[in-house]
Amino acid sequence: MTSLMEADFERHVHPVDMIETIAAVNDWSFERQDDNEISISVRGGWSDYHVSFSWMEDLESLHIASAFDLKVPDARQAEIGKLIATINEQLWIGHFDRWRREDVVLFRNSHLLTGGAEISPQQCEALLRSATTACDQYYQAFQFVVWAGRTAKDALEQVLFETVGEA
Repeated sequence: MTSLMEADFERHVHPVDMIETIAAVNDWSFERQDDNEISISVRGGWSDYHVSFSWMEDLESLHIASAFDLKVPDARQAEIGKLIATINEQLWIGHFDRWRREDVVLFRNSHLLTGGAEISPQQCEALLRSATTACDQYYQAFQFVVWAGRTAKDALEQVLFETVGEA
């Protein structure tokens, strides 16, 4: 008996090709590093985000990493760690992380395409939208911690307040 995990399924569309098509249609600047990776520059509400999509063949997963320019000084590293942990407790999909090699904060997520599943343009756009939405939602909290010296708790309270009524 053959396990479905061992079966070899043929993919009709490479997931990174789909991302390249979406970037071209939206007139976003992008760079294709190789068959399995593409980087896109996307304008967010607070910053331009450097978004990288990577196809991980062995995991059959499309990985997204969205970073924004924020160098974290040594004195603020611990508080940024607390902020990331607190934010991640609130997220249902994806997570924030610090990429120590480049010393940047980024949002990461993956979309599994096991068994030869094809990805749709809508799924690609949803993956990108979830990353940019999370970055937009918490960007100011990271700024408050790094540049205003606020605690993680205070920074989140400032950015997560809900507006009631109309102006």
